[in-house]
Amino acid sequence: MQTPEKSNDPLHGLTLEKIVTHLYESYGWEELGQHIKINCFTSNPSVQSSLKFLRKTPWARKKVEDFYKYSLRKNKLK
Repeated sequence: MQTPEKSNDPLHGLTLEKIVTHLYESYGWEELGQHIKINCFTSNPSVQSSLKFLRKTPWARKKVEDFYKYSLRKNKLK
C-alpha cells in the first residue's frame, strides 16, 4: 500500500479565499494594492468583491497566487 506523496506546491489544498484572507491580514488592502496593482485591492476592497473578480479573471488570480508564494518565501528567509 502506497502512501500519498506530499505535494511541494504551496497552494495545494488552499482555497482562493484563504489566500486572499491571508494576504489581507498580512499586508492590509493599501499595501496589497501597491504590490498587486489591480482594482479589486485598491478601489473599495473587500474579501468577497476580490474573490468575485479573481474567480473570473485568470491573469489576476495568477498574480495573487504568485505574490502569495513570494510572500511565503520572503517570510521563510526572515
